[in-house]
This record gives sequence, C-alpha cells and structure tokens, in this order.
Amino acid sequence: MSAPPELPRAIRGVIFDKDGTLFDFRRTWGAWTAGFIRDLAKGDTQAASALADAFHYDVESQEFAPTSPVIAGTMDVIVDAIRLSLPHMTLEEVHMHVLLSTSSVTQVEAVPLRPLMDELRAADLTLGLATNDAEKAARSHLETRNILEHFAFVAGYDSGHGAKPAPGMLKAFCAQTGIPPEACIMVGDSSFDLESGRAAGMRTIGVLTGLATTPDLSHLADAILPDIGALPAWLRAQSAGRPASEPLRQT
Repeated sequence: MSAPPELPRAIRGVIFDKDGTLFDFRRTWGAWTAGFIRDLAKGDTQAASALADAFHYDVESQEFAPTSPVIAGTMDVIVDAIRLSLPHMTLEEVHMHVLLSTSSVTQVEAVPLRPLMDELRAADLTLGLATNDAEKAARSHLETRNILEHFAFVAGYDSGHGAKPAPGMLKAFCAQTGIPPEACIMVGDSSFDLESGRAAGMRTIGVLTGLATTPDLSHLADAILPDIGALPAWLRAQSAGRPASEPLRQT
C-alpha cells in the first residue's frame, strides 16, 4: 500500500461539526423528522402541525427552513419547541424521547468517512468533534460508523464547555490536546460553527452539506468546500504555498 500524500504540518488539529458536516443534513434528518413528528403527535393532527411549525419543517417536502432551530440548535432548544407544542409531556419525558430517538437515527455520511479519517490521522492530524447535539448521541453516531477511535476529543452541548457559537468546546480541544488555536481549523456547515471557530482564534472551513449556502458562510470562512472530502486537497494547497489569508473557494 502506498503512503498517503503528505499534508501540511502547520495545521495540526481539525475540529469537525457533526450534522451537516460529517453527515449530510437533508438525507439524514429530512425523512426522519416526519416520522419523529408523527410518533410524538400520536395521531393528533393539530399537535403534528404545531410541531412542524416549531421545527420550521414542511412535512410534505420533508425540508427544513433555513431558520429551523433543529439545524444548529442544542437539544434544549428542540426540547423547548416540543414542550410548547405538547405541554402535557414533562421535561424529562421529552428529553429522554429526543435523546433515544436521535441516538438511533441512521446517519447518512456526507462522504465515505472511514477512508477520509484514516487519511487525516495518517498525516498526524489530531481530530476533534464539537456538536450542539448531546455528547452521548454524538459518540453513538461516530461508533456506528467505526470512526470514534479516530477522535481525540468529542464534545456536545452538554459536556460542560457550552454550545456553539461560543468557543468553549474548541478551547477545550486545545487545552486537552496541547495544540494552539492558530494550528487548528474548524470545519462546519453553519454560521454557528464558523463563528465558534473565529472566536477561538482558528481558521474556518465551510461545507455545503447542510442547509447554508456559499453566501451564508463566505463572510466567516477561510474556504468553502462542497463537502469534507475536499479537505485533504485544501490542506495540500496550504502546504504548497497558498497564503493562509487567501480564500480557496470550491463550490
């Protein structure tokens, strides 16, 4: 087996968002949410309609509006939206239902993840995950895809570091790994991801496997890639002498 192409040493850490970045947002959550709403509503059409409105979700097209709290919000945001629509459910009931349901969802990989993570780790890059999902669900999703061991750091909104767009999770990655923020990149599909990276002092990469478009992300990103599969080529472009401040747009 030939050695993987060398990637730049200037960048030592890569932190990924999960939904919309490692996993394609539409193909993972679009159809699943329709079933989730039906399950919660238990045949009550008014409750189902209220839930769809709370999620900014169109049941017929199985599409989320860009304003949906599901896209980048924490589980608490989703739980609050459900409780407003289904006030008879307790906080504990809703939280447990969401946690169990999201942990078992079949995630659709944005690109084949295992080969990509193998390549990045072979290049001595330290990988982290920072998600506004719960940490337990995140670990379950990575383990299902056989890539959990590739990650030196996994944090969710409930891990004690705060939620994006605040930089707490990214600062915790640096503290745990000893890698300074200027040697890290944050890769994500939403403005929350990129704002978090900027606030932590990292370079930021936007990907288009969520719901955000190039214009949505371009003011926050050092580069915009179609998906994370283009990341090794971008990294090699940096090592070939492209200035770090010069955006590399791939759309």
